[in-house]
Amino acid sequence: MEKRQLGASDLYVAPLTLGCNVFGWTINEQQSFEILDGFVAAGCNLLDTADVYSRWKPGNTGGESETIIGNWLKQRGNRSKVIVATKVGADMGQGKKDLSKAYILKAVEASLQRLQTDYIDLYQTHWDDDTHLPVEETLEAYQQLVKEGKVRWIGASNLSTERLLASLEASKKHGYPAYQTFQPEYNLYAREGFEKEMEGICLENRLGVISYFSLAAGFLTGKYRSESDLGKSVRGGGMNKYLNPRGLEILDALDTVAAQHQTTPATVALAWLMARPSVTAPIASATSLTQLDSLTKAVSLKLNDEAIALLNKASNWQ
Repeated sequence: MEKRQLGASDLYVAPLTLGCNVFGWTINEQQSFEILDGFVAAGCNLLDTADVYSRWKPGNTGGESETIIGNWLKQRGNRSKVIVATKVGADMGQGKKDLSKAYILKAVEASLQRLQTDYIDLYQTHWDDDTHLPVEETLEAYQQLVKEGKVRWIGASNLSTERLLASLEASKKHGYPAYQTFQPEYNLYAREGFEKEMEGICLENRLGVISYFSLAAGFLTGKYRSESDLGKSVRGGGMNKYLNPRGLEILDALDTVAAQHQTTPATVALAWLMARPSVTAPIASATSLTQLDSLTKAVSLKLNDEAIALLNKASNWQ
């Protein structure tokens, strides 16, 4: 399988990232193990999680996803065969987002313990700090962690263009580790937010893009086509915003291309992302092996210019 370099790091990944946010939320440990086994069997290797997954579920405290991944890594004995990406900075019960040096140094130890590993391949800034503390302080923490061997590379998610550029500049100026990846919301429906400014910055600075909500929380699978479909899953309630003429036109285009390739809309939506010059490995999650199959098939689906033009036209935001 084709492997792509994450930024300028020595991490090479398959063009699909497994979103592990559903572990301990909508699927249990046993089901999560099945998904992880299937993902690796398909030749893929990048797992994306965060310390805060899935704190929002009643009864959870955060760290559930990391704990499941850690148990799986221990049972399978395959730590060196997968690339583990996790995140720091979200509210874990302290009542605020936090990227202070003291907090990061404490949070990483908890993540390492849950993951049952002594290093994290890609440690990502999840959200900007509520206080907008100097980016230098955050990067200083990462510098220490890289020096100690606890973190190999760093990435960012959800930063504004200003804060991302300030971070890259600080790394250059002071010799801090530099962000190698950026994780934006990006998919066929949500294009403007990333393409308007951030895409150029990522290309110019050679940042590997691992997009989240790659399937628009399930809308681009074609599962939700009318209001009567909204009760199909826990995510259904958020689908209303997509049920408009543009959203339905995108689904029509996905249906057309999927029929041409005898595949699913989800496979096509991911293949479109993988074909974007700025995208390294879009993130998608699965709660069943059938769903997972639909995701991993995108890796081998090469869309022709005509298919990409049709999808671009249907999803055009300009």
